[in-house]
Amino acid sequence: MQTNFDIIIIGGGPAGMTAGIYSARAGMQVLLIEKNSIGGQVSLTGSIANYPGFKKIDGFELSQNMFEQMTALGVETLFGSVDEINLADEIKTVKVGGVTYSAYSIILSMGANSRGLDVTGEKNFIGKGISYCAVCDGAFFRNKIVAVVGGGNTALEDAVYLAPIVQKLYLIHRRKEYRADQTAIDEFEKLLDKQNSNITAKLGYVVEEIKGQERVQSLVLRNVETQEREELDVDGVFVAIGRNPNTELLNDAVTLDNGYVVVDDTMKTNVTGVYAAGDIVKKNLRQIATAISDGAIAGTNASNFVKKFKKGE
Repeated sequence: MQTNFDIIIIGGGPAGMTAGIYSARAGMQVLLIEKNSIGGQVSLTGSIANYPGFKKIDGFELSQNMFEQMTALGVETLFGSVDEINLADEIKTVKVGGVTYSAYSIILSMGANSRGLDVTGEKNFIGKGISYCAVCDGAFFRNKIVAVVGGGNTALEDAVYLAPIVQKLYLIHRRKEYRADQTAIDEFEKLLDKQNSNITAKLGYVVEEIKGQERVQSLVLRNVETQEREELDVDGVFVAIGRNPNTELLNDAVTLDNGYVVVDDTMKTNVTGVYAAGDIVKKNLRQIATAISDGAIAGTNASNFVKKFKKGE
């Protein structure tokens, strides 16, 4: 593989792949680097019902469609973890596995990881009853008692996905009202209100401790109003309380706000030639549709920058 490119994209989620598509269509030589699997969190989503053009589509299928479209345009893909990024010079460099790759422009689209509860016992039981992906791990809890923690779209969608699989499901949320959109709420409450429903909503509660021996066995909950505590017997816990941006490698090389990359309306950062797109960006809404919009804008403007750079403008 060559090591010199016009544009390097770090992150292979919807934002990164869309940036790749738009950059390649603009005639750029593009390298996309992804450390895990193409599609990021989207590839782990069972059914997507809010992406325009599809009433429902499997997340893995959507990711593969994007990847095939991107690679057909000539975008090269490298799987590996980025060891080092240098954004300070005119020619930017990215080191992966001891090899240095260079480009005139970089698009940051590393996404975000699931946020943990940060409570006693959590680290001890990751992979031993605690999961951050219901679609990935739900089948392991068939006919078991589980809890889903969170009140946003992901939490309610996880609950809807898990309810037909498990024996009993608790939805635990610190507020009295959900943070999800109305469609997700309606779908969840339809199952909740069903006769003989196996779902119990514990609203106004927080998890204080996760207990067990070899695996998760119970949760200690605290009522946020009365401060009273209770213990629930569960076999598994699915955590869905938001995500943290993957910006650790940047070391303040670009302007960050609460860990998220600050960009203008062209998706440009404060560093010339460096753009960002997707869940890594500071914004109000993080959805597949907004990630794709970010990627299209970043890919277009990064390509325009490279064309001007080559002309000496």
